[in-house]
Amino acid sequence: MKLSVIDQSPVPTGFTPADALLNTIDLARATDRLGYERYWVAEHHAMTTLANPAPEIMLARLGAETQRIRLGSGGVMLPHYSPFKVAEQFRMLHALYPNRVDLGVGRAPGGSPLDSYALRRERVDRPLPDDFPEQLMELLAFLHRGFPADHPFTRVLVSPDMPGAPDVWLLGSSMWSADAAAQFGLPYAFAHFISPEPTRAAIEHYYARFKPSQYLSKPQAIVALGAICAETDEAAHRLMLSARLMRRRRERGDWRPIPTVEEAIAELGDDAWKPMRETSDWPRYFVGSPATIHDRFNDLAAALRLEEIMIVTIVHDHRARVRSYELLAREILPTS
Repeated sequence: MKLSVIDQSPVPTGFTPADALLNTIDLARATDRLGYERYWVAEHHAMTTLANPAPEIMLARLGAETQRIRLGSGGVMLPHYSPFKVAEQFRMLHALYPNRVDLGVGRAPGGSPLDSYALRRERVDRPLPDDFPEQLMELLAFLHRGFPADHPFTRVLVSPDMPGAPDVWLLGSSMWSADAAAQFGLPYAFAHFISPEPTRAAIEHYYARFKPSQYLSKPQAIVALGAICAETDEAAHRLMLSARLMRRRRERGDWRPIPTVEEAIAELGDDAWKPMRETSDWPRYFVGSPATIHDRFNDLAAALRLEEIMIVTIVHDHRARVRSYELLAREILPTS
């Protein structure tokens, strides 16, 4: 089994967004050494909890800080941007770090409706059409020189002009994204940590409907999930309390930085120690010792025919976050 990372650059209480970005660099270095397959960074706008609005800039820095791990966006929210500009940004990254770059794209806003409105160049009062499939087709055509001969963009050079291209992944948390990835013949990353209920159905639908393409001959799926690992199950569940409170606050529109465990215990009260209610086949967060999580990963991978699992870990203590990835690597990865 391969393990990968999705990093949202969480901002812990008592620290700055700059500290969170330095933590991202530190975690990328660590997981590069530990044998993780890929390191993706997320895009979020106008948030005090999550620090990175520009994955492409962070990836340029991470490439210089790492040696072998694949680097990617998890993801670029394509509806905000020109496909041509995104193609040039990621071709630039591909030129700097050949055969190491993944371009994960999604259609979620990555922020509030007002944030999305502020991001637009053309600000109109009417709702914009959902033209994500057309945007994705255009992005792929720019990256792979795939416009028809009579298309005006055939003459547009996407620089830097060099062989190859970043691997494009479609990201999502719904049946719509599973179907789109299958129809385009693209690899698919499902955000179980965002929407755990449809995970099984989405992955099975993707496999069943997949159409081989010039990009991919057979389906390739990753499930991205939350995981917090410590030496014991009890220690891991204690660390989890910060994420538990963060989620409760987020449901109320409260985007304060990641709370400490002590804050979480005080604010959650008796709820801190009650089992979390789950309505899906697998929990949103896998929490426990290395052996506990390994067993649960194996169950998930067997059920969904996965060769790779992607992990997001949000805790207050950055050292505990790095330690969580270390413990999982030593338990699961053969090279660690």
